Amino acid sequence: MPTTNWDEIRTAYQVARSGTVSGAAEALGVHHATVIRHIDALESRIGVKLFQRHARGYTPTEAGRDLMAVGQATDDQISQLVSRIRGRGAEVTGELVVTTVSGLSALLVPLIAKFQGQHPGLTVRFLTDARVFRLEYGEAHVAIRAGSAPEEPDNVVQPLAVLHGHLCASPAYIERHGRPVNGDFSGHRFIGHASERTAAPFYRWLSDTVPDSAVVFRASDSEAREEAVVAGLGLGFVAASTRDRYPELIEVMEPLDAWAVRLWLVTHVDLHRTTKVQAFLSFLKEATRDWPK
Repeated sequence: MPTTNWDEIRTAYQVARSGTVSGAAEALGVHHATVIRHIDALESRIGVKLFQRHARGYTPTEAGRDLMAVGQATDDQISQLVSRIRGRGAEVTGELVVTTVSGLSALLVPLIAKFQGQHPGLTVRFLTDARVFRLEYGEAHVAIRAGSAPEEPDNVVQPLAVLHGHLCASPAYIERHGRPVNGDFSGHRFIGHASERTAAPFYRWLSDTVPDSAVVFRASDSEAREEAVVAGLGLGFVAASTRDRYPELIEVMEPLDAWAVRLWLVTHVDLHRTTKVQAFLSFLKEATRDWPK
């Protein structure tokens, strides 16, 4: 008998993705008892624990994460094979998992909606989190990352765009506190990031330029920070798209080169050439040419 079978690996992959037996059962269209039986049989056969069981669900062990990466790649490759056999090799279908930082949601979601409109057979999972999702463990098909170029082995990294932060204030704030002159921020109030460990270059500049006491509002969510600028709580950085959406905002100084944020497209080598990933990458590269800078 073979050491493993695909049904058991596919079951383990779905458990690793959803974190629960019930979630995997729903995704596979089977009873939860079948899921448990497959996991128990697979762990018994290979002699390794794939999951840590706890009250909230199942957390993959290192071996479980390795299996998840194989399961993701195999699932995509089988889907491609079935499409070719059915004569639909060029179709973009199935699930596409995209991950990025939350601050890019306003820019990316409209593009994803347009892409899905072109490919109605596609389901998208859009994951935003401060942590870096592990492509080698099958946590996502495409990552859009900000900052320096990612260096993880076995990833394909391509430049996507360069964005700038724009230091702005509302008319109400300018009326109360005036406008900074020649880079003099004495007496001004600022909106900052909640974390001192943020890698955003414009917040590093802010930390180096003004005292902590001048930062009167901090938030971890980019939308909350931008809304605070609109509400007149202080001077703060907004994306170009937000500046354009609120034309009443006043840009108080020209963006510095040091504020530039580079965006990167990251895919794992095992999934980089799949039809849906290539289609999405090509679409993003074309669509982002018109992004406001």
